[in-house]
Amino acid sequence: MGKDEPQTSKEKQDDLEKKELETPDETIENNAPEISTDETHAEEKTKKRNKLPFFIIGAVVLVGGIAGLIYWLNARHYESTDDAFIDGDIIRISPKVSAYISKIYVKSNQQIHKGDLLVELDPKDYEAKLEQAKAQLHSAESQRIQSQAQVNLTRATTTASQTQARSNVSSAENNVEQTRAAADAKQSQIKQAQTAVKTAQANLAQTRTQVPQAQANLDLAQKEYNRRLTLFNNGDISRQALDQSTTALQTAQAQLDAAQKQVIAAQSRVGEAQSNVSVAQNNYQQSLAQIEQTKSQVGESVGRLQDANAAPERIDVSQTQVANAEATIAQAQVAVHQAELELSYTKIYAPEDGIVTGKTIEEGQLVQVGTPLLALSQSDEVWIVANFKETQLEAMRIGQPVDIEVDAYPSETFHGKIESFQAGTGSRFSLLPAENATGNYVKVVQRVPVKIVFDQQPDNLHLLAPGMSVEPSVKVR
Repeated sequence: MGKDEPQTSKEKQDDLEKKELETPDETIENNAPEISTDETHAEEKTKKRNKLPFFIIGAVVLVGGIAGLIYWLNARHYESTDDAFIDGDIIRISPKVSAYISKIYVKSNQQIHKGDLLVELDPKDYEAKLEQAKAQLHSAESQRIQSQAQVNLTRATTTASQTQARSNVSSAENNVEQTRAAADAKQSQIKQAQTAVKTAQANLAQTRTQVPQAQANLDLAQKEYNRRLTLFNNGDISRQALDQSTTALQTAQAQLDAAQKQVIAAQSRVGEAQSNVSVAQNNYQQSLAQIEQTKSQVGESVGRLQDANAAPERIDVSQTQVANAEATIAQAQVAVHQAELELSYTKIYAPEDGIVTGKTIEEGQLVQVGTPLLALSQSDEVWIVANFKETQLEAMRIGQPVDIEVDAYPSETFHGKIESFQAGTGSRFSLLPAENATGNYVKVVQRVPVKIVFDQQPDNLHLLAPGMSVEPSVKVR
């Protein structure tokens, strides 16, 4: 306390009490330096200040205890968790056919409606496949018409076929007799040709005997001509004598040539006669072959007759072909329908309203069946999946109210209720569930997903998208 400040009545009373309580020892110590009044007041003030934090701490502890008690009394009515997220229907869009992307009609985060065209694939291959299926259908229909016509034709021609078959059998049998007679005649011609060969060979032998005589006459004429030519050159004979010798030589030569030609002609006649024998033999063999052929014609005619008699069975077979054609038509119709479906799959439409998310495609890209193209997030109908500890579920029931705090909107409180509990913990349905029967076991508190629905779906001012963090508080009491 400063010197200028007046003392209070309490401080004056304290000073008087100190003076009355002074001891003789204190009097003896009067030689010690005296303590001023100001220093005494400072010490008293310091003591008071040292006592003040204890009062404050006590007050804070008391208030905190009361607040904690109130919080505990209130919190025991609630179960909350920060392991909770907004969830919603996310539709994955994938193609049902493989093709190149020709056109994309949407952008990321675009709001679309049910039935909007999202992506168009190149349809050329599937148009060609549809045309091929239609052509196969037309072919199957034509086959059915042909089979039915065959049934009708078989029924109409049964009697005529039987009559004609019987006539063919008779004709074939007559042909057998005729060809057999012709074969006998051909055999006689062989004998005649062989006789002609013998005659030609005899004439050849006779003609050959004339050649040596003609050759001898030529040699003699040649010698005579040479002798006369020498005499003529010596002047011993006349030109006329030489010419006579020349003529005789030419005559002998001509006779030799004629004899040789006759031999050649005789040889030709022999060859011709032998050829006639071969021709006659071939003709005879052909006649025999014709006999066999006509016999086979008889068998064929008999078979045709039997075939004509089997007309009812053929009708049944034709009816079966009609049935097969109808089955082929049905199969072709299914193929056409399948091709039409595949062609329709080249245009991908939105199955529901939503917002385009996860778009990973570009025009010109080749996509396969099942390739993720994009996703539709239906943010107009969302819910919460809260993973509560199993120790928190004792008092939780379906239908209990829930206060929901969304991290994105800390100043807003949403309201909902419990709709259902998952029949199993999250770890049990994970990709690699724990194997508690192996290794050392450590007990871990499990979490159970709880579905919480909003009392009212959020308005357009509050974007609640799947994956956003929330903190629900379930009122259990």
